[in-house]
Amino acid sequence: MDPRQLDLSALNLSNDDDDDAKPEEMPHISFAKDKLLEEAKRAIEAEDGNAKKGVSLVVVGHVDAGKSTLMGRLLYELGRLEEKMRIANERGSAKVGKSSFSWAWGLDGTTEERERGITMDIALRSLMTPHRQVTILDAPGHKDFIPNMISGASQADCALLVVDAAHGEFEAGFERGGQTREHLLLVRSLGVSQVIVAVNKLDQVDWDKDRYGEICSLLRPFLVQSGFHPSKTKFVPVAAMEGVNLVTRDVEAAEALKTWYSGPTLVDLLDMLEPPTRDIMAPLRVPISNVFKSHGSGAAVAGRLCGGVIQVGERLRILPGDEISVVKTIEVDDKNVLWAAAGTNVTLYLTSVDPVNLHIGSVLCPTTDLVPLATSFSARIIVFDIQVPITGGTSVELFHHSRDVPATVTKLICILDRASGKALKTSPRVLTKGISAEVKISLRSTTLSGSPMVRPVPLETFAANKDMGRILLRRGGETIAAGIVLAIDV
Repeated sequence: MDPRQLDLSALNLSNDDDDDAKPEEMPHISFAKDKLLEEAKRAIEAEDGNAKKGVSLVVVGHVDAGKSTLMGRLLYELGRLEEKMRIANERGSAKVGKSSFSWAWGLDGTTEERERGITMDIALRSLMTPHRQVTILDAPGHKDFIPNMISGASQADCALLVVDAAHGEFEAGFERGGQTREHLLLVRSLGVSQVIVAVNKLDQVDWDKDRYGEICSLLRPFLVQSGFHPSKTKFVPVAAMEGVNLVTRDVEAAEALKTWYSGPTLVDLLDMLEPPTRDIMAPLRVPISNVFKSHGSGAAVAGRLCGGVIQVGERLRILPGDEISVVKTIEVDDKNVLWAAAGTNVTLYLTSVDPVNLHIGSVLCPTTDLVPLATSFSARIIVFDIQVPITGGTSVELFHHSRDVPATVTKLICILDRASGKALKTSPRVLTKGISAEVKISLRSTTLSGSPMVRPVPLETFAANKDMGRILLRRGGETIAAGIVLAIDV
């Protein structure tokens, strides 16, 4: 053999296998656009009739309130966590001296999460109740991981707030700086309008009815103040470790609770959640919340459809950037489907794309209807409970779905009446807590390859697409404002 040929084969540069390599077959589109929309409408109407309605739920609350333990136990009670896995988790957690975290291990899968005993990223699971197919997004409670929590909340229809009933623990989460308060404000700002409050660890206060009543009476006015309607707010007493009142109260540990509570269980309340209306006529928008390597060639991304319908074989543009990919497979709740509609949490397996060009926070959209890219825009915001006022030139972190970028509040345009939206005062000097205002926000430059440049973000006005038009502003580790995009500067 020619020595040069040996050198080439050692470097995998030879052409020997070229004849054997078959080009990857491109997936074909199954439906024409109008037929796909008709199919989606029929499916949604059928779902309204008798099928299980799909709803996504983000689980939030202060660190150590028992969120992952509650969901791990609930998945087990509903048969979504195998006995073999439960025993393995129980043994593994006992081995590292964290036996009380065994149920949480059902969702906290990484070594670091298990060692530290806290959730750090969003865990995605699904469960079924008699009338609902619920996608669970278990969010981190620790304030260091708020960006991950925002990413999870932006993909949810409803929220489950878990609070710790133990004396001092509930107060720590609810006082200024606690995550109970911040999480409620965040989920409401991101469009979640229904919330179930699970008052957990009541077994640690001997199922004290007065303690349960006290927690409910403290939370109710704050929920209303945060924008939750009382009719869409439900409370339920539970004990996650014991499995009391999650699915049933027919256990010995529930005897004390049964003396004063005869209302619904947690699963009963999950079964009553109302899915919001899905805008399938809007242009397709899929903000990417996770990127991972697929089994074959190409890459896989996870995200939630914020409008429109997607199908296998569809060509999608990835923004920012100029890459075009083709949808090879669509996965919903671990099942392969031909298409998916707005409001669905999906995993998309893409082909014809280099995984290097897929980033968390990028948006997939049709090649014929691109999502606008913005470096400057005007927004209507509501200022939260802040100590230091917002002034023109304030540096902030802008959060939009799973993307966070440095930005500046460049101009305070006017203060608005919260009820009517009318301008009360133009060009104010400062914005203090509780104020609604119109402001101009510009992205700050980031240094890329040695040269500073402003990278645009894909977003839309709230009027065009509600999910794509919501923003959050954070500064110094706390959320200072939330709002909606009014206009994008061209």
